Amino acid sequence: MKKHFMICVYNRGYESSLEVRKLYEVLTDRTAEKHHQIRVIDESGEDYLYPESFFAPVRLPNVTKEKLDIVMA
Repeated sequence: MKKHFMICVYNRGYESSLEVRKLYEVLTDRTAEKHHQIRVIDESGEDYLYPESFFAPVRLPNVTKEKLDIVMA
């Protein structure tokens, strides 16, 4: 699964798991995408499925992605 990042824009019903305006690591999951869900590493540190409408894409510079990879390793 390929990693990328999205920002949470809505969290109703998942307030303890997701913070609005926070950047989250997203794992590519083609099966989940067919059901309009995305696989997110949430506040628990585990990956769970959430509605894709809760998130907006962000485009990060490569240098930022590299720094995030170092921090998350």
